[in-house]
Amino acid sequence: MTTTFNLEEIVRKNVQRLVPYSSARDEFTGFKNPMIFLDANENPFENGVNRYPDPQQRTVKEVLASQKGVSVSQILLGNGSDEVLDLIYRVFCEPKEDNVITLPPTYGMYKVLAEINNIENREVLLTADFELDASAILKQIDRNTKLIFICSPNNPTGNSFNTKAIETLLKSFNGMVVIDEAYIDFSSQLSWVNRLDEFPNLIVTQTLSKAYGMAGIRLGICYASQEVIGVINKVKPPYNVNELTQQKALDRLDNPQLIKSEINSILAAKDNLLKALDELSWIAKIYPSEANFLLLKVDDAKMRYQQLIEKGIVIRDRSSQPLCENTLRITIGTQPENTKLIEVLKTI
Repeated sequence: MTTTFNLEEIVRKNVQRLVPYSSARDEFTGFKNPMIFLDANENPFENGVNRYPDPQQRTVKEVLASQKGVSVSQILLGNGSDEVLDLIYRVFCEPKEDNVITLPPTYGMYKVLAEINNIENREVLLTADFELDASAILKQIDRNTKLIFICSPNNPTGNSFNTKAIETLLKSFNGMVVIDEAYIDFSSQLSWVNRLDEFPNLIVTQTLSKAYGMAGIRLGICYASQEVIGVINKVKPPYNVNELTQQKALDRLDNPQLIKSEINSILAAKDNLLKALDELSWIAKIYPSEANFLLLKVDDAKMRYQQLIEKGIVIRDRSSQPLCENTLRITIGTQPENTKLIEVLKTI
């Protein structure tokens, strides 16, 4: 079944009517010209951050657009991916009326944001081997279902989802399918950013927190059609990405070869860690991963977690998540950190 997508049908009516706030820096955009700025009530004494940042982060978007093969008008930046996800909720979901679908075990903020925005969250569990069940998802959809959240590669399981299953959802659902690609840079799968022009109801989120090593600057990225980005921009705070974040992002994005080298090092370290873990009898299963972490099924997750804490190593016990009983999630660290981890794992 193929559904004809209509953006106006799913955007909240008050957002459609909304006239967004226009800041001083929205009204004047000639940042490169030598101007005297007396328009924004700023402190005039130059210290590097006394002026408001570019509210549309144009320079950062231009670099990303070039690297990703999209237009600047298809990009929105946020204060971390969590702000981007929250903006998506606020654009498409009417509180107390609409619902979204999430696919546990998955990233926990989708559920938290549903609760914050007073939106019903319909959970459809992954299959026993952590795959999407497209038919089960479609059965949960009704006229008030506005969003489906898909994390691929998934957190905490580490696997990427079947392309055909996602295509089925995109073609059959008259709402937005949000694909969270926080870990895509570690994956062999192609990004869904490459298919934005095929699916008007596709939103892809990415981040500089993982592969780019910039979790501390809080920069999330949203890719979608120009029309979808235009609507989300209406509810975006005017200066949501600060000047320091924009400058640090530009510095990092200017060295793609270094980023690629670090990604390759992490993937090589993951392979080495896999070999070491495979020798430990108390690890029952190592799940396939296309991310920078591994999910392990162990004999007693609580005990193993505590043993590692006592040795000065912090990992994540994911046993509270659906389908994840007695599982631990381990992020790939530096070579010395991984060596220490392996040494400790062999002694417990």
